[in-house]
Amino acid sequence: MTTITATERAAAQAYLRLLESTQAVMTDPRLAPYAGVMLTNPMAEADEALRAAGLAGNEDRLLRLVSTLRASPTPPTGVPAPTRDPDRGRSRRG
Repeated sequence: MTTITATERAAAQAYLRLLESTQAVMTDPRLAPYAGVMLTNPMAEADEALRAAGLAGNEDRLLRLVSTLRASPTPPTGVPAPTRDPDRGRSRRG
């Protein structure tokens, strides 16, 4: 299991936001021409978060963190984490 610090989690989340923003912009033909303008802020946020976490240039660690984060996202405060129903193999809350 990978232990994630708060700054590493913030960096991985910023990277995921950048990926999702990029996908949204590039898959919409009306937005694609504006990709440079629309992605400036998410790119700057990700760059800053990566630097703050010491992950700039450490893609291997970043991708491991992203993989860990995707595999077990932290639910919002007060919301129980999903559990597996052993009889059905599906996620359920609480």
